[in-house]
This record gives sequence, C-alpha cells and structure tokens, in this order.
Amino acid sequence: MPEHNPGDMGGTMRLGKRRTVFKTEDSVLRKLYGDEDFVEERHRHRYEVNPELTGCFEEKGLKFVGRDTEGSRMEIIELENHPYFVGVQFHPEFSSRPMKPSPPYLGLLLAATGTLSAYLQRGCKLSPRSNFEVLRYPESKVPNLPVLLFF
Repeated sequence: MPEHNPGDMGGTMRLGKRRTVFKTEDSVLRKLYGDEDFVEERHRHRYEVNPELTGCFEEKGLKFVGRDTEGSRMEIIELENHPYFVGVQFHPEFSSRPMKPSPPYLGLLLAATGTLSAYLQRGCKLSPRSNFEVLRYPESKVPNLPVLLFF
C-alpha cells in the first residue's frame, strides 16, 4: 500500500467501508450483486496484490474483476473456467444473515449445490415454485469444488 511503511507495522490496516468498482461486465460476483457498477463493503486488511504482477496472474486465468476507486488496488478475483473460484479483499460475512447471505456466500452455496448457473440464467432470481428449490443438490453430477477466498 502506498501509505505503508515497512519499518513500522502500526496503523497500516485498511479499515471501514470502501467502494469496489467492477472492471468487467462478465463477472459472476457482479451478477450476484445485481449487476451493479460497484459495491461498498467493509474492509479490514493489511495486505494487497502487487499491481506489477497482475498481468502474470491474468495470463494464467486469474482475473481481477474488481478494483478500488483509483484502480490500483485489486479487490475481487475470479478464476476462469471454474464453477466458482472467487476471492475478495473485503469481509462479506459482516453483511451476511442466516436467511439473507451476502452475494459471495450465496454464490458459494449455489455452486456447492450445483445450481449457480441456473440461478444466474434466471437473472439471480429464485425459482417461483419454491424459494428453497434452488438449494437442492442435483444427484446427477458432482461439480468442481467451489472456492471463496479472502486475500
């Protein structure tokens, strides 16, 4: 972080509500957030991705789909060709509730039950027949393991 002094670890954490701007239209997390241009989530972290290395990561399929308002800090990552591999710098657990999980956790639950694609195809709406039908695990296939990271 530009304000970070490697000789002094005191007071170097990024704390509080911060805006993350989506840099691509084709993002699973953006769709789960209702196709918004940005999200505001609570941060509590000290570490970040070196911007000089993002090109190397993106060549291998790890896409930085969300950045801070200045565009220099990587806030959200997604792995291409994976059912659900998402990493965020913020803490979605602070806004999650038992019957209303935050979008990153909802995506994790839907991917784990093999229903994320259907949910996204319906425009992020639950089935009209049953609000819980989307969470039933399809017995016909076992998906890749979904991943939600906090980096």
